[in-house]
Amino acid sequence: MVISSTQRKPILLAVVALLLLLCFYLSPTGHLSSGSAEQPTIFRNADNPQPLFGDPGKQQQIIPAWENTTRANAAFVILTRNSELDALRKTMQQLEARFNSKFNYPYVFLNDEEFTYEFRELTSSLTKAKTNYGVIPKEHWSYPDWIDVKKADEARELMGMQGIIYGDNLAYRHMCRFESGFFYRHPLMLQYDYYWRVEPSVEFLCDIDYDPFLYMQENNKKYGWTISLLEYESTIPTLWETTKAFMEKHPEYIPKKNLLRFVTENGGESYNLCHFWSNFEIGDLNFLRGPEYSAYFDHLDKAGGFFYERWGDAPVHSLAVAMFLDKSEVHFFDDIGYRHDPFMHCPLDRNVQKKCHCNADDNFDFTVFSCMNKWLLA
Repeated sequence: MVISSTQRKPILLAVVALLLLLCFYLSPTGHLSSGSAEQPTIFRNADNPQPLFGDPGKQQQIIPAWENTTRANAAFVILTRNSELDALRKTMQQLEARFNSKFNYPYVFLNDEEFTYEFRELTSSLTKAKTNYGVIPKEHWSYPDWIDVKKADEARELMGMQGIIYGDNLAYRHMCRFESGFFYRHPLMLQYDYYWRVEPSVEFLCDIDYDPFLYMQENNKKYGWTISLLEYESTIPTLWETTKAFMEKHPEYIPKKNLLRFVTENGGESYNLCHFWSNFEIGDLNFLRGPEYSAYFDHLDKAGGFFYERWGDAPVHSLAVAMFLDKSEVHFFDDIGYRHDPFMHCPLDRNVQKKCHCNADDNFDFTVFSCMNKWLLA
């Protein structure tokens, strides 16, 4: 059968139309319009839930930050006792639910005695992350050779009679000295670059959908905190004078850009008692291992104030941060809701509050004993 020229024309047009439809369907534009295309992969920044690129009006696949496999070389560090197991388990349950079940950072538990089998079993069962258990060396939890033990005992007894908080408590002094100068030297901590300090009975009040360790690393932050407040002056009567003596002895360690204006308001004449509450802190371990902090701790340790008075690790860390760091190297974790009785930081931002279970009206930040205003002005 012969097809005439008049019959061939509509057949050719039909074939061309079919080819055009097939090309449109296989093209990226046509495929996207069908709703079956693979969307661009975007990692969500916890502080910016909006898409990072593209048309906000178009649906895009947003991948949670924890599915990014990059991790900092970091760990939680917890100084605790066997008797604090129940309180610690409650804290771990919150920390896992709010953050670590998604990121799986390891734990380092430290004690001045061996952890029991029960403690190890009932803490490791709460996490998929690695758990490590260590004993503190005796020399890090005892009087150093240069301390006059009789003088220290008499000072402790007097402070107890005066009603000073933990004034007569020797174990508390060992703890403050250990947290000031030794936790980062423990063999289990030597492999890490960053730490997050956790204590029994504290609460984590907000979902943490990003990685604070990576934030510190990527933004050159050396120290992070959530609560700042005033220290009891009766516990540190000579700490500032001892610190001033250190600065006079080592001016080479004090950079021109520092944070001393956070801790003194009269050119260094006196200490205003402001400090970061160190029961929560996220920090750079290499800052603590550096020559500046090492020299400062040794200077304080030789002065004996951890035992003759009751110097706490919180003002010690804070004064070191103020001397050696610029404000750009210190971070206020406003979005991490946190409670250590009797004080609480609750984020004021409404978008952050949607992920929290705290009352912003109870936020400590701008109360009379808080140092938040000093921080903002520093």
